Amino acid sequence: MTPDPPRQRAGNRPRPLRPAGPSEPGGPGGPPGDIQDAYLKRAIAELSGLNDEVAAWAAHHGAAALPVLSSGSPQAEVVMIKWSASLAERQEGVAFFGRSGSAILKSVQRLGIDPLTLYGTLCVKLDDAGFHPEWLARELQIVAPKLIVPMGPRAVEAVNALGVSGSIPLTEAAGELQQWTPATEAIVVPDIDESLDEQNAKRAFWAAFRALGDWHLAQPPY
Repeated sequence: MTPDPPRQRAGNRPRPLRPAGPSEPGGPGGPPGDIQDAYLKRAIAELSGLNDEVAAWAAHHGAAALPVLSSGSPQAEVVMIKWSASLAERQEGVAFFGRSGSAILKSVQRLGIDPLTLYGTLCVKLDDAGFHPEWLARELQIVAPKLIVPMGPRAVEAVNALGVSGSIPLTEAAGELQQWTPATEAIVVPDIDESLDEQNAKRAFWAAFRALGDWHLAQPPY
């Protein structure tokens, strides 16, 4: 994630999803490079398909604007989830573009977290479409993060509405590590867009966000 990421289709930013089957390229027993390549190709295809579906919805319904696509690395361990796009994000078509991305970048650098481990997305990818739970659920399945960071009450409600198998409803307790699914944890923080201009809001965001540093330090060194 960068403060001003280049606009690109999320399908060009691959993320391993799951092991290949025995008959697939890079399946069990294949060379590590082939296995990784198979993961990446699969993720590219699935993210491309999702983006095409969102774009088709926009075209079919005569949407006034293009979708706002995700930013960062689909190989990320951490997925940041905002409710909707700011004006700058809508203009660029990229989530976490501009001030919000810059603030996140500075915050993770203070915590010693590599920005390449981050991926940012929106609950509402297209204003005219509103919230489509299936779009966000599929994106999270493809990225398969170790940690999600819902930003603000509406993002928490959106995550809880996904109905992911084995998930535990998240609370709005800011800065507390919660177990969302057996494989994925969560830390809720305030909405970044509402935390950029006022000092008390900035302090509240940082007080919650710094929990990512503790989570990061607790991860196995591999």
